[in-house]
Amino acid sequence: MEKSGPYGITAGHDGAMWFTENKGNKIGRITKEGKITEYFLPTPHAEPLIITKGINEAIWFTEYKANKIGKITLEGNMTEYDIPTAGSGPCGITSGPDGAMWFTEINGNKIGRITVSGEITEYDLPNPGLFPSMITEGPDGALWFTENQGNKIGRISVSGDITEFDIPTPASGPVGICKGGDNAVWFVEIIGNKIGRITTSGQITEYSLPTQDAKPHAIIPGKDGELWFTEWGSNQIGRIKPCGEIIEYKIPTTDSEPHGLALGQDGAIWFTEECGKIGQLIYWQAGFTSLSTI
Repeated sequence: MEKSGPYGITAGHDGAMWFTENKGNKIGRITKEGKITEYFLPTPHAEPLIITKGINEAIWFTEYKANKIGKITLEGNMTEYDIPTAGSGPCGITSGPDGAMWFTEINGNKIGRITVSGEITEYDLPNPGLFPSMITEGPDGALWFTENQGNKIGRISVSGDITEFDIPTPASGPVGICKGGDNAVWFVEIIGNKIGRITTSGQITEYSLPTQDAKPHAIIPGKDGELWFTEWGSNQIGRIKPCGEIIEYKIPTTDSEPHGLALGQDGAIWFTEECGKIGQLIYWQAGFTSLSTI
């Protein structure tokens, strides 16, 4: 199917992988055998972005153009919730330690919180134009997020208190962020071409990527303490060990533009390719499987 634009991906409660089709206006589900099911969004041209396994055994996702937070059950039933701020541009989303979902508003310059019943609370960031992008639950009971234009890593408590930490590299363009297995938070710098690590006290360490202009985009924890990330600009999947050693794996499809990635219940790394494919890296064999074109 043309112009599906798979973007975000997550492991579902059902053992399958769920993903957004940014251009196709759908939510997709793919089994480990490669069987794909697709569900149209109720709102046209919604441009779904990030998707995650969330509360109430549902899959939650952001709708960038529709200005909504979406929810889909394992049976494919969808619900959408309007964000109070018009044109807020919801992007990242994650489950929080308080039983709610937390999300970023790129254009609204806010962090949002939505309960299982759909009640939304918004928190303004300290300064304008920070472009909050991705968000994750941290090891300290707070939510951590990237400020793409502010060149900072932000932290928000469940009560709404915000702290910011400056990234040493100027104009680094932080995007993806995740909790590591070492009680720290890891992030990628799409312009700085680095992987960053920040402790809960705010100490930042940066690791330069071997490939120039790799444009790292998303990052997730693996099984053995390592972190995995997509390199949108160099057509690779990267792996960084806790010691900082980086290994890169070339994707077979040329110019596939990998974006989101997730650890499957099968232990493999699953990722989306803007070109219209879902990929799988079985890293203990250093092998790729391009499961399907959608």
